[in-house]
Amino acid sequence: MIEQSETHSSEDMVRLEDAHKIYQMGTEQVNALAGVTVSFKRGSFWAIMGPSGSGKSTMMNILGCLDRLSKGRYFLEGDDVSTLNDNSLSELRLRRLGFIFQSFNLIQQLSVQRNIELPLYYLGWEADKSAKRAKELAEQVGLESRLNHKPTELSGGQMQRVAIARALANDPNIIFADEPTGNLDSTTGEQILQMLIDLNRLGKTIIMVTHEPYIAKHAQYQLHMKDGLIDRIDGGGDETK
Repeated sequence: MIEQSETHSSEDMVRLEDAHKIYQMGTEQVNALAGVTVSFKRGSFWAIMGPSGSGKSTMMNILGCLDRLSKGRYFLEGDDVSTLNDNSLSELRLRRLGFIFQSFNLIQQLSVQRNIELPLYYLGWEADKSAKRAKELAEQVGLESRLNHKPTELSGGQMQRVAIARALANDPNIIFADEPTGNLDSTTGEQILQMLIDLNRLGKTIIMVTHEPYIAKHAQYQLHMKDGLIDRIDGGGDETK
């Protein structure tokens, strides 16, 4: 049964409470998250930053339900999802979350349209309905003339636009972006960043991992990680509680 957080605010999109993630590395235990409590408000735009090994990627994996906590609780829109099994987490990701990755994660054998449609296929959408949705999203990201192209026929910026369209296919309230500009030149990266800003203005919650300060400054909040803990939060005020 999914439980509600006693401290959850209706404004919270996600909340971690005393979150720990421990990895066993041989005989040594690594505390990738060492007791993090933080809320991300609905409709906010966050950049998670920190040096290698700081815990930022672990936090992204936990928030995106790609990994599970060793200890603590994780609430998504008020629902405690920290105890869900793998099948339930997979279903949750499919129905409620959107992902954008540095490496795009497109299927090379599929066309732009089929890549965008992929989440809808797994959701059981009818072919005509999913095709219409894919075309609408391709138009939204400026790729309506590339629907029949394969990823190998696209530039890096175009591939990331396909990834953004795919992330929007299930109309998620929250989008996780892991170094979304990392494989792009600065001009194309700025264009992708502007798309994320525009999505945030439309009400989407954006949580982005980046190592680039000039990218992070466009987010509403900058969360800095160090040694598995939150070092500081810059921007619209400290959201930790």
